[in-house]
Amino acid sequence: MKILAMIFLGVSLLLGAVDINTADVKELSGLSGVGAKKADAIIEFRAENCFKSIDELAKVKGIGKKTVEKNRDNLTASACKK
Repeated sequence: MKILAMIFLGVSLLLGAVDINTADVKELSGLSGVGAKKADAIIEFRAENCFKSIDELAKVKGIGKKTVEKNRDNLTASACKK
């Protein structure tokens, strides 16, 4: 399973950044330090709060500043649609 996550992360790095406002569980789970439970938490948080910046990802329970920094180069936050 970890091998698949690493492959997915490598492919996503080649194809572009993961948009935290639109990514699905599979895309979010491919980030370093983010598994299915944290990906679900991101999506739940996003349902109530649009991410205006990558730094706001640290507001999600279980996601800290270190996780944000490890993934910063592979993240983007598209414009909020709410």
